[in-house]
Amino acid sequence: MKGLGVSPGIGIGKAFIIDKGPINIIKNYVNDAEKEIDRLKAALEMAKEQLNELYISTIDELGEKEAQIFKSHEMMLEDDTFISDVEDRINREGVNAEFALNETSNVYIKMFQSIEDEYLRERSEDIKDVMNRVIRILMCISSVDFSNMEENSIIVAKDLTPSDTAQLDRTKVAAMITEVGGKTSHAAIIARIMGIPTIVGLNNITDKIKDGDTVICDGKTGKVLINPNAKQLFHYNKKKNIEDDIKNELRNQVGLPSITKDGFKVSLSANIGVPNDVDMALENDAEGIGLFRSEFIFMNRDRQPTEDEQFEQYKEVLVKMGDKPVIIRTMDIGGDKNVPYIDIPKEMNPFLGYRAIRFCLGNVEVFRTQLRAILRASVYGNVKIMIPMISTMKELKDSKKILQQAKDELKSEGIKFKNDIEIGIMIEIPSAAIISDLLAKEVDFFSIGTNDLIQYTMAVDRMNSKLSYLYSQYHPALLRLIKGIIDNAHNAGIWVGMCGEAAGDPKLIPVFVGMGLDEFSMNSPSILRSRYIVRNLNKEDMQKIARNTLDMENAIEVEEYLSCLFADENENCLKTCKNGRRQE
Repeated sequence: MKGLGVSPGIGIGKAFIIDKGPINIIKNYVNDAEKEIDRLKAALEMAKEQLNELYISTIDELGEKEAQIFKSHEMMLEDDTFISDVEDRINREGVNAEFALNETSNVYIKMFQSIEDEYLRERSEDIKDVMNRVIRILMCISSVDFSNMEENSIIVAKDLTPSDTAQLDRTKVAAMITEVGGKTSHAAIIARIMGIPTIVGLNNITDKIKDGDTVICDGKTGKVLINPNAKQLFHYNKKKNIEDDIKNELRNQVGLPSITKDGFKVSLSANIGVPNDVDMALENDAEGIGLFRSEFIFMNRDRQPTEDEQFEQYKEVLVKMGDKPVIIRTMDIGGDKNVPYIDIPKEMNPFLGYRAIRFCLGNVEVFRTQLRAILRASVYGNVKIMIPMISTMKELKDSKKILQQAKDELKSEGIKFKNDIEIGIMIEIPSAAIISDLLAKEVDFFSIGTNDLIQYTMAVDRMNSKLSYLYSQYHPALLRLIKGIIDNAHNAGIWVGMCGEAAGDPKLIPVFVGMGLDEFSMNSPSILRSRYIVRNLNKEDMQKIARNTLDMENAIEVEEYLSCLFADENENCLKTCKNGRRQE
């Protein structure tokens, strides 16, 4: 059987069936609607307490960014419009709270399920998860009990909610298989972070697998084997042993320099959102923080953080990182990152609108306050400031003027700061890439933001599943822009990094080494694998490979070429490649 692999790895173990079954909600008429509304409010408060506990435990286990899933769930329970709709139904129809809640939430769920965009469609599962939590509280139904689960269990379920996934003891879970779900579901995201092989989209799998069956789950290919024979078990145990050996080998990369065989040294840094993320970065031996998304400090709160509050967060990161560099990106709000207490007008296309530095230059006090906080924190470590979404020289020069004003203010107030902080910009807009030779004269470094650079270069909304075939980090147009940016930076005597998803792509790392990229910033779990790749490369050979990709016609050709050269499993394919050029 084959489903959709959403978290890679081999899992071999005994099936642990989770049969939550549908909640049987009976419609009852009540005499006291006010009492029923009080029941609803009490259940909502209890659900918030449970979600807050999950939030705290998930921060400890996985980090702040992943824990935000449960903060967003909590916010659903505080939606005045939604709660008002439920209360109105109780009053109007005289029905019990659980029935009213279920009927109202189904309206929202169906609305999200009808959306074509995959990511937004998957949010219907979050609504279902939150509302079922409240309904279980109202009906005194216990949640899933994982206490009797044994080691090397393969969890099999119709679906797994983020709440289910976050409560798992990952030391006992070998893999997970579900009937529903997608790559962008929050449960799948958590599974990837936890490193649990996971397959979704296997219809009626709970009817085909029995408790205690031996199951093999290949989270990369999506393949599932039930009660495999001896030959199949031997084959997959061998694959799993190879995976385990690779993991052990990667741990051996801790403390080693990120340097190619012919002496080209790069820096492998981590992307973080909040101070707690630093722990995982250090655990994976990050050589710095290449992207501190400072906008997370502004989100999930009801007011703007003060200068002191920002200062404390920046200071915490700098102290933890010691003398390692920390690049703080000034706040990139707008687009898909809305802040409730900041009035950003609704736009037809927010990704092309009033966001990032455009917002900051229109709200100078907000911007200067952030810069003051960063400058004050600078005495505690090796901080660098990076400005996002620069598209013109004027934006850059205006930003530098405001930074100088912040310095002058602190100096007049007698507050200490480092005056020689490196200033850089994100290159994520084609106009900036094209004039990068001019911009390079005004800054100390570039960082290429590939996620937006692809989106703007290809004129593709990266959240639109219908256009996903166009959104590719392998497109020769993107690779040509990147090569030009790197060359222009080096010609001006400045260094250049990359902080988009492409920076951690095992197939593209050799290409970027060949282009001379100085710094790669990625999610923390990718760092050691990337170091292993870098240390097994020869830059001179990679230069030839990089040139070859620039001559290709399309993304498919580039990806196939790189897969052939750098596939970690296909030995036959490796034999067909010679000197960085595929043999026809």
